[in-house]
Amino acid sequence: MSKEKFHIEYVFDKVSRKSLWNHLTTPPGLSSWFSDDVTINGDCYVFKWDKEEQKAEVISKKPEISIRYKWIDEEAPVYFEFIIHTIELTGSTALEITDFADPDEKEDAIDLWDTQIEELKRTLGI
Repeated sequence: MSKEKFHIEYVFDKVSRKSLWNHLTTPPGLSSWFSDDVTINGDCYVFKWDKEEQKAEVISKKPEISIRYKWIDEEAPVYFEFIIHTIELTGSTALEITDFADPDEKEDAIDLWDTQIEELKRTLGI
């Protein structure tokens, strides 16, 4: 079964792009909300959850705008991407996430992102 792409967007009222960017790209930032531990070796990020480890390669990066990670052990050409933009009408910062999931697991994947983003907001103090 092939995975399907989905997009979700979260709004952050009072957060700087720089602070959000650091939480999306640095080991201390990512390990505060995304995984238990993160190490970087060049463009390879190693994410650890409990005793499980998964590697991702940065395949695209525009500082303080977007970063795209591709899981190294995935057979299908799937990735997850964070894009930061400003909502012109309100001036709020928005985070758009692109990810992939099996069609029957899409709702669970979105629920997991919702939970992780709540943790991200908590670590950002919002």
